[in-house]
Amino acid sequence: MTTPDETPELAPVRPGEELDWDKLVAYLGGRLDVSPKGWSVQQFPNGSANLTYLLTLSDDLKVVIRRPPLGEIAVGAHDMGREHRVLSRLNKEFPRAPLSLLFCDDKSIIGSDFDVMEYRPGVVVWRTIPQVLQVGDNVAHRVGLAVAEALGDLHLVDPEACDLGDLGRPQGFLQRQVGGWTKRWNAVASDGETDLMADAAKRLANAIPENPTVSILHNDYQLSNVQFAAGKPDSVYSVFDWDMATLGDPLLDFATLLNYWPDPSDSEGSSGLYLPEVGALGLPSHVEMTQQYAKTTGYDIGAFGWYQAFASFRVAVILQQLAARYYRGETTDPRMKQRGELVRPQVLRAIELLDLNGIH
Repeated sequence: MTTPDETPELAPVRPGEELDWDKLVAYLGGRLDVSPKGWSVQQFPNGSANLTYLLTLSDDLKVVIRRPPLGEIAVGAHDMGREHRVLSRLNKEFPRAPLSLLFCDDKSIIGSDFDVMEYRPGVVVWRTIPQVLQVGDNVAHRVGLAVAEALGDLHLVDPEACDLGDLGRPQGFLQRQVGGWTKRWNAVASDGETDLMADAAKRLANAIPENPTVSILHNDYQLSNVQFAAGKPDSVYSVFDWDMATLGDPLLDFATLLNYWPDPSDSEGSSGLYLPEVGALGLPSHVEMTQQYAKTTGYDIGAFGWYQAFASFRVAVILQQLAARYYRGETTDPRMKQRGELVRPQVLRAIELLDLNGIH
């Protein structure tokens, strides 16, 4: 139960995003050893790309269905097979990762491949601190520190210990990131930012840092991708959206988190990446988040400017991809149209960070 000012976690399925439920239920019944009775489905409406549903198969079994968004998919994006691989193995070393039960690459079932995972009840911080988390003082501050701590804990997991040592190619990881996101930008580029993005890409490529540390990366870690259990604001319960997980430089993962995180120094453009209400919650500052992350990992967070600039560059591409999906008619979600308005501020933020850190 949510209070009137809280964002609902579940909603009816959006028009145009229905699946072939009968075929899906029949398929799952034979593979999850369940006899579906009076099944029902709802949608998790707050995500930006992958379509995510809660399917109740019986009184005793609820599962989460995740599939890529409708329409054109960039190469390597929305990889449900990768997500299944990670979530079927990582849980034993990182219990905050939900367990994936099944992966299906038979597109005749719902029109795409999909991942089936365990359902975990809990709450996500969207606009307000949910009532069930309001235990003690300074709850938002404690929630934020828990978010930083959970990411640090992930980065300390030994990939070999959970059979994920070949999840990615750490050698040359940052070079491939710059090249790959530049190509993705070129595929959806808007004329107004093309020159700025080309300048940022060139400068990033010419100053790639060397960091020998290799970790499992979530690759899209942010406040909206973590869940808390009722009454427990000091520890992240679950981390969602693992379809971009890989092996690489952990500082890039942390920089991505901060790029989505409010800070007293934020300009108007950067604040567009989170809801205004989130900026007013009382979350820890970037300095406090960095201190918590460094305390958890023991990492030296020294020359961090390149990572922050690249995080802004990458988010600019992601925002443009989301807006392009709307204009191609692949989604009716009005939030995707608004994402395009945030592209230029992110490009300018990347340029500003490069300038501040003397990266030319």
